[in-house]
Amino acid sequence: MFFRVLTVFRLDQEIDQRMTCKVIDVELAARKENPVPLSWGVGAGGKETTDPSKVLNGGGLLPLGGVEVSGGYKGYGLSSMIEIFCGILAGAHWGPHVRKWMSTNAEADLGQCFVAIDPEAFAPGFAERLQDFMQTMRALPTSSPSFKVEVAGDMEKRHELLVEELGGIPYHKNQIAFINELAGKLGVEPVDLIQ
Repeated sequence: MFFRVLTVFRLDQEIDQRMTCKVIDVELAARKENPVPLSWGVGAGGKETTDPSKVLNGGGLLPLGGVEVSGGYKGYGLSSMIEIFCGILAGAHWGPHVRKWMSTNAEADLGQCFVAIDPEAFAPGFAERLQDFMQTMRALPTSSPSFKVEVAGDMEKRHELLVEELGGIPYHKNQIAFINELAGKLGVEPVDLIQ
Protein backbone atom coordinates (compact mmCIF):
# COMPACT_ATOMS: atom_id res chain seq x y z
CA MET A 1 0.00 0.00 0.00
CA PHE A 2 1.30 3.47 -0.90
CA PHE A 3 1.11 6.33 1.61
CA ARG A 4 2.14 9.89 1.01
CA VAL A 5 2.50 12.63 3.58
CA LEU A 6 0.53 15.64 2.43
CA THR A 7 1.13 19.23 3.37
CA VAL A 8 -1.78 20.26 5.55
CA PHE A 9 -3.40 23.61 4.94
CA ARG A 10 -5.88 24.44 7.66
CA LEU A 11 -8.35 27.08 6.72
CA ASP A 12 -9.03 28.65 10.06
CA GLN A 13 -12.78 28.87 9.62
CA GLU A 14 -15.23 27.28 11.99
CA ILE A 15 -18.49 25.77 10.85
CA ASP A 16 -20.32 28.80 12.25
CA GLN A 17 -18.54 30.94 9.68
CA ARG A 18 -21.40 30.14 7.32
CA MET A 19 -23.14 32.81 9.35
CA THR A 20 -22.16 36.48 9.40
CA CYS A 21 -20.82 35.87 12.93
CA LYS A 22 -20.96 33.26 15.67
CA VAL A 23 -23.46 33.22 18.54
CA ILE A 24 -20.58 33.67 20.97
CA ASP A 25 -19.70 36.96 19.22
CA VAL A 26 -23.22 38.24 19.91
CA GLU A 27 -23.11 36.94 23.47
CA LEU A 28 -19.80 38.72 24.13
CA ALA A 29 -21.18 41.95 22.66
CA ALA A 30 -24.18 41.65 25.01
CA ARG A 31 -21.90 41.11 28.00
CA LYS A 32 -19.77 44.10 27.03
CA GLU A 33 -22.95 46.12 26.47
CA ASN A 34 -21.91 46.83 22.87
CA PRO A 35 -24.17 46.93 19.83
CA VAL A 36 -23.56 44.43 17.02
CA PRO A 37 -23.36 45.31 13.32
CA LEU A 38 -26.75 45.46 11.63
CA SER A 39 -25.86 42.53 9.34
CA TRP A 40 -25.32 40.07 12.23
CA GLY A 41 -28.80 39.20 13.39
CA VAL A 42 -32.52 39.73 13.74
CA GLY A 43 -34.93 40.12 16.62
CA ALA A 44 -37.97 37.90 17.28
CA GLY A 45 -39.97 39.41 14.40
CA GLY A 46 -37.22 38.79 11.84
CA LYS A 47 -36.18 42.44 11.57
CA GLU A 48 -32.45 43.31 11.59
CA THR A 49 -31.21 44.70 14.88
CA THR A 50 -28.02 45.98 16.48
CA ASP A 51 -29.23 44.94 19.95
CA PRO A 52 -27.45 41.69 20.88
CA SER A 53 -30.05 40.84 23.54
CA LYS A 54 -32.78 40.82 20.86
CA VAL A 55 -30.68 38.48 18.69
CA LEU A 56 -30.09 36.13 21.65
CA ASN A 57 -33.63 36.20 23.04
CA GLY A 58 -36.06 35.09 20.35
CA GLY A 59 -34.10 36.28 17.32
CA GLY A 60 -31.29 34.63 15.44
CA LEU A 61 -28.19 34.99 13.32
CA LEU A 62 -28.27 36.03 9.70
CA PRO A 63 -26.47 33.96 7.07
CA LEU A 64 -23.16 35.12 5.67
CA GLY A 65 -23.87 38.31 3.75
CA GLY A 66 -26.81 39.39 5.90
CA VAL A 67 -30.19 40.03 4.29
CA GLU A 68 -30.99 39.27 0.65
CA VAL A 69 -30.15 42.72 -0.76
CA SER A 70 -26.59 42.42 0.57
CA GLY A 71 -26.04 38.90 -0.76
CA GLY A 72 -27.42 36.90 2.16
CA TYR A 73 -28.90 34.36 -0.26
CA LYS A 74 -25.34 33.23 -1.01
CA GLY A 75 -24.77 32.61 2.69
CA TYR A 76 -28.10 30.79 2.78
CA GLY A 77 -26.84 28.46 0.04
CA LEU A 78 -23.56 27.89 1.89
CA SER A 79 -25.50 27.23 5.10
CA SER A 80 -27.66 24.69 3.29
CA MET A 81 -24.61 22.86 1.95
CA ILE A 82 -23.08 22.67 5.42
CA GLU A 83 -26.36 21.47 6.94
CA ILE A 84 -26.55 18.72 4.28
CA PHE A 85 -22.94 17.59 4.86
CA CYS A 86 -22.73 17.94 8.65
CA GLY A 87 -26.33 17.22 9.60
CA ILE A 88 -28.22 15.13 7.09
CA LEU A 89 -25.27 13.19 5.61
CA ALA A 90 -23.77 12.62 9.08
CA GLY A 91 -27.10 11.44 10.52
CA ALA A 92 -27.06 14.26 13.08
CA HIS A 93 -29.42 17.08 13.97
CA TRP A 94 -29.72 19.89 11.44
CA GLY A 95 -31.34 23.32 11.14
CA PRO A 96 -34.30 23.77 13.50
CA HIS A 97 -33.60 20.39 15.13
CA VAL A 98 -30.25 21.53 16.58
CA ARG A 99 -30.44 22.32 20.28
CA LYS A 100 -30.74 26.06 20.98
CA TRP A 101 -27.72 27.99 22.23
CA MET A 102 -27.29 27.86 26.04
CA SER A 103 -29.92 25.12 26.31
CA THR A 104 -29.15 21.81 28.02
CA ASN A 105 -32.58 20.20 27.77
CA ALA A 106 -31.59 17.94 24.85
CA GLU A 107 -28.56 16.17 23.46
CA ALA A 108 -26.61 18.42 21.08
CA ASP A 109 -26.04 15.66 18.46
CA LEU A 110 -23.91 17.87 16.24
CA GLY A 111 -22.50 16.19 13.14
CA GLN A 112 -19.20 16.73 11.38
CA CYS A 113 -17.92 16.19 7.89
CA PHE A 114 -14.25 15.90 7.01
CA VAL A 115 -12.99 16.08 3.45
CA ALA A 116 -9.39 15.24 2.56
CA ILE A 117 -8.06 16.59 -0.71
CA ASP A 118 -4.63 16.00 -2.18
CA PRO A 119 -4.01 19.34 -3.94
CA GLU A 120 -1.12 17.84 -5.92
CA ALA A 121 -3.65 15.50 -7.61
CA PHE A 122 -4.99 18.58 -9.42
CA ALA A 123 -1.86 20.48 -10.43
CA PRO A 124 1.68 20.71 -9.09
CA GLY A 125 2.84 23.71 -7.05
CA PHE A 126 -0.26 24.20 -4.89
CA ALA A 127 1.68 25.46 -1.83
CA GLU A 128 3.49 28.10 -3.86
CA ARG A 129 0.31 29.24 -5.64
CA LEU A 130 -1.58 29.39 -2.34
CA GLN A 131 1.18 31.49 -0.77
CA ASP A 132 1.09 33.82 -3.79
CA PHE A 133 -2.69 34.09 -3.46
CA MET A 134 -2.46 34.99 0.25
CA GLN A 135 0.24 37.62 -0.39
CA THR A 136 -1.80 39.08 -3.26
CA MET A 137 -4.86 39.36 -0.99
CA ARG A 138 -2.81 41.01 1.77
CA ALA A 139 -1.40 43.53 -0.74
CA LEU A 140 -4.81 44.71 -2.01
CA PRO A 141 -5.50 48.44 -1.61
CA THR A 142 -7.71 49.47 1.30
CA SER A 143 -10.06 52.36 1.95
CA SER A 144 -7.72 53.71 4.62
CA PRO A 145 -3.98 53.35 5.31
CA SER A 146 -4.87 52.24 8.85
CA PHE A 147 -6.61 49.10 7.50
CA LYS A 148 -5.00 45.91 6.19
CA VAL A 149 -6.50 43.14 4.11
CA GLU A 150 -6.08 39.89 6.00
CA VAL A 151 -6.47 36.22 5.15
CA ALA A 152 -7.78 33.40 7.33
CA GLY A 153 -5.58 33.01 10.39
CA ASP A 154 -4.00 36.51 10.34
CA MET A 155 -6.27 37.89 13.07
CA GLU A 156 -5.72 34.81 15.23
CA LYS A 157 -1.94 35.06 14.82
CA ARG A 158 -2.08 38.76 15.80
CA HIS A 159 -4.09 37.82 18.91
CA GLU A 160 -1.57 35.08 19.82
CA LEU A 161 1.21 37.68 19.70
CA LEU A 162 -0.83 40.03 21.93
CA VAL A 163 -1.44 37.23 24.45
CA GLU A 164 2.30 36.45 24.51
CA GLU A 165 3.14 40.14 24.95
CA LEU A 166 0.62 40.58 27.79
CA GLY A 167 1.43 37.26 29.45
CA GLY A 168 -2.26 36.31 29.48
CA ILE A 169 -5.60 36.63 27.71
CA PRO A 170 -7.24 40.08 27.88
CA TYR A 171 -10.89 40.00 29.00
CA HIS A 172 -13.52 42.72 29.30
CA LYS A 173 -14.48 43.53 32.92
CA ASN A 174 -18.03 42.22 32.33
CA GLN A 175 -16.63 38.88 31.15
CA ILE A 176 -14.59 38.63 34.36
CA ALA A 177 -17.69 39.48 36.41
CA PHE A 178 -19.68 36.76 34.59
CA ILE A 179 -16.93 34.16 35.07
CA ASN A 180 -16.59 34.97 38.78
CA GLU A 181 -20.36 34.88 39.26
CA LEU A 182 -20.43 31.45 37.62
CA ALA A 183 -17.48 30.32 39.79
CA GLY A 184 -19.46 31.37 42.88
CA LYS A 185 -22.49 29.35 41.76
CA LEU A 186 -20.30 26.32 41.12
CA GLY A 187 -18.35 26.72 44.36
CA VAL A 188 -14.95 27.06 42.68
CA GLU A 189 -12.22 29.68 43.01
CA PRO A 190 -12.68 32.90 41.01
CA VAL A 191 -10.19 33.65 38.25
CA ASP A 192 -6.81 35.16 39.06
CA LEU A 193 -6.15 38.44 37.32
CA ILE A 194 -2.78 39.60 36.01
CA GLN A 195 -2.46 43.35 36.37
